[in-house]
Amino acid sequence: MEEFSGYLTAAIFLPILSAVLIMLFLSGKTARGFAVATSIVELALTVVIFTQYRRGIQMVDRINDWIPADSIRVDYFLSVDGISAPLVLLTGVLGLVAVFASWNLTLRLKEHFAWLLVLQGAVIGVFTSMDFFLFFLFWELELIPMFLLISIWGSGRKEYSAMKFLIFTILGSAFMLVGILALYFSTGTFDMSILPQKIPQADLLIPASWIFILTIIGFAVKLPVFPLHTWLPDAHTDAPTAASVMLAGVLLKMGGYGMLRVSAGMFPEQLQYFAWVIAILAVINIIYGAAITIRQTDLKRLIAYSSVSHMGFVLLGISSIGAASTEAALVGVTGAALQMFTHGTITGLLFVCVGLIYDRAHTRHIPDFSGLAGKMPVMAIFFLLAGLASLGLPITSGFVAEIMIFLGAFQYSEILTILGTLGVFLAAGYILWNLRTVLFGPQMDRWSKLNDINVLEACAPVILSISIILIGIYPKILTDIIS
Repeated sequence: MEEFSGYLTAAIFLPILSAVLIMLFLSGKTARGFAVATSIVELALTVVIFTQYRRGIQMVDRINDWIPADSIRVDYFLSVDGISAPLVLLTGVLGLVAVFASWNLTLRLKEHFAWLLVLQGAVIGVFTSMDFFLFFLFWELELIPMFLLISIWGSGRKEYSAMKFLIFTILGSAFMLVGILALYFSTGTFDMSILPQKIPQADLLIPASWIFILTIIGFAVKLPVFPLHTWLPDAHTDAPTAASVMLAGVLLKMGGYGMLRVSAGMFPEQLQYFAWVIAILAVINIIYGAAITIRQTDLKRLIAYSSVSHMGFVLLGISSIGAASTEAALVGVTGAALQMFTHGTITGLLFVCVGLIYDRAHTRHIPDFSGLAGKMPVMAIFFLLAGLASLGLPITSGFVAEIMIFLGAFQYSEILTILGTLGVFLAAGYILWNLRTVLFGPQMDRWSKLNDINVLEACAPVILSISIILIGIYPKILTDIIS
């Protein structure tokens, strides 16, 4: 049956069409202003989608036989549920933040904002697609704008980092594509809403456990999971601030979303069987990522490796599906979904603050800084909040997500969960050292002329800070929908 609410189609194609208009007709500051206006409308649209969502599959946009062919059937099928609705909102929030983070950019303005908008539309397409072919189409589409954002507007070894990101992701996607095609030729459908019922009854071309492994490899690269993580620090370090915000905020979440939507939703038995492997990889991610983070002296690289550690918590929450208690599994998986949202806002705020520092100081080398709080007090408040939320301070969103993950995962593996908590102590070490070194201590003469952020530059940090505190105080805004 065909349905068409229009909300999700608008959320996907509004930024993409705006990007086309920018490329064809606008330039310079006009393009920037149009991008801001588009991002504001897009944020309002994602807020409407999130607030109107109740439960189940809603806001369906569906056109059957979207690509008519005798040998293959592809439907245009979009919807949101408790997993995707928060991530759609997150993409709307970070899309506006990324545009504000690019305000002082001078190089090839219209191209930059156009690709940023295409990226936003493609990611929302991933989170709302319920046809596997459409899902994969948007999954691949986001590679183009991110590759260009890093390779053109990045710094350092930007071409190398962009190519490394592209190669890793394409290789992961190749495995996933094999799994998707195996599912289609076994079941005759790409419809992700009915595949969970069809897979157990189908005569699969290859065993279900193999398809599970093939698809989860693509998600593991994007999350990323050790040892497939090495593209992330390079991409983060050399990407411009806006790209770093989107990369850490929403692109990594595509991996976690895929694990929840496909691995957990379509292969629950296989996920339960391999839960011990996922839990071990989660602990490695958490501890290895945190240990490497402690050694970093570049602000962006420090945040990048901390993301590897924090994505390990998502894996740990997903592994709780192996618990005997359904309630424990629900708590752990809800915590994993919440961690994806909260990590997006927290890390987004960290990258915005680092970008503001770099714009003024032209360095990210941590030992070069001391006493910046005295020269940039407003920026210091935002940086301090983001750092404390990242280490899981109560009344911040980071605390709520991590405690739910630990409560759920503990019912599955007490030992691995206890080992995972070491990541919290290590995070306290590298975050507090970073804050003390950069913000406090004696003021250095070389930074005596630094100016604090202005009202316009404060817009993005304010938006993210409100989200971090609001969810930390009242997490039911998200947890009820996710559950």
